[in-house]
Amino acid sequence: AIDSDPMYGPRQDRERHNVGIEYELLLEQILRSMDIPFETEAELRVRGTAKTPDVLLSCPVGIRTRRKESRNPLYAKSNEEDNSMRSSLAQKESVASVNLEDDDEYEWKVICWIDSKALFGDVETHTNSVLPQVETYVHRFGPGLVLYWFGHAPLSRLGDGHGDVAIVGGNVPDLMLMPTGEVHSQGGKRM
Repeated sequence: AIDSDPMYGPRQDRERHNVGIEYELLLEQILRSMDIPFETEAELRVRGTAKTPDVLLSCPVGIRTRRKESRNPLYAKSNEEDNSMRSSLAQKESVASVNLEDDDEYEWKVICWIDSKALFGDVETHTNSVLPQVETYVHRFGPGLVLYWFGHAPLSRLGDGHGDVAIVGGNVPDLMLMPTGEVHSQGGKRM
């Protein structure tokens, strides 16, 4: 019976775990390419930290995220549309023309950690499993980011830990604002 169940069982648990590890490594690789200093979960455990996010940033950074409720009526875009739009905008923006100001659809949030989730962020899983887990990180390390690699439900339906948990789907944010004012981007560009 265990072998015939395609969704639940020891083999599927191992597969989910392995996919999770792959995406944690991808997160680390992207952050290194952006020259963002951080400690991994394994490094934190060696130091004796009990509850650990996948990545603890060595200093707080700013990320540009979609507002939970945009003032723009055209806000209702799917994650796929948003990701393709962000990708095309990133290709068009030159190093000198990045706008660091907020607009109606985006805002800057400070994060201290990132937790990688190799799954779709549905409302039930986010509310009952992910949010309680990451709220312990907020208490220990400050505000952070949950990265749902396979997208997520509309932000208006996902809790954000009283504003302390940013939620992003699809990829690591393209831009990270360092405390020095320097902006690091994917592809290693600095602005």
